[in-house]
Amino acid sequence: MKIVEPKYEILTDISEGGIKELQQIERVARVCYKSEDKITPDGESAKKLVGFLVKQGHEAMLEHSQLSVLFTCDRGVANELVRHRIASFAQESTRYCNYSKEKFEGSITVVEPFYIDKEQNRLFYRKWVESCELAEKTYFLMLMNGYRPEQARCVLPLCLKTEIVVTANYREWRNIFKLRTPVAAHPQMRELMCPLLKELQSKIPVVFDDIYTYWPKDEQTGKESVEE
Repeated sequence: MKIVEPKYEILTDISEGGIKELQQIERVARVCYKSEDKITPDGESAKKLVGFLVKQGHEAMLEHSQLSVLFTCDRGVANELVRHRIASFAQESTRYCNYSKEKFEGSITVVEPFYIDKEQNRLFYRKWVESCELAEKTYFLMLMNGYRPEQARCVLPLCLKTEIVVTANYREWRNIFKLRTPVAAHPQMRELMCPLLKELQSKIPVVFDDIYTYWPKDEQTGKESVEE
């Protein structure tokens, strides 16, 4: 059995400073106002207009640009992601993937729950590992006895690693971040979404700047600290 940490990868190429992405939105939006004459080649007009659109809540124009992100997470987090119905998804299938095969190195992979401290909660962490190992053993036993992967998967744990690609327009990504980065969101979801939001804020100006994320928690003060 392999234990991994969750991660994400932005699959969509983003231009330097996100200017081309903003210009795409600007070109579309200016059709509404017939103000194409105000477009500047340096992208400053795009920044100004997109900022105005976001501030005014005129987010329909943001639907004309999209982004694809590959998440490596557990099945529980993936189950929450697919509830964003406007997005499109492609997910690793436990129905067709046979984890006893060589390309999976003959083992299942699980995502480590960061909230179970290995040092302070050694007993709980060990129990978690043991339960995953038992699930793996039972899964392989069922395969050896003729069950298909789609049948044997019934014993796999919710923390099983899965890869899922999420493709959505910028408007929907704004909605996703507003729902999945607050303190009330699931901690393992925030573990992925907070860093992703911070990266996009640095790569694409204006579009996500008004959404605030706090991660990780300052254990001494009990307050949420802005991630550097």
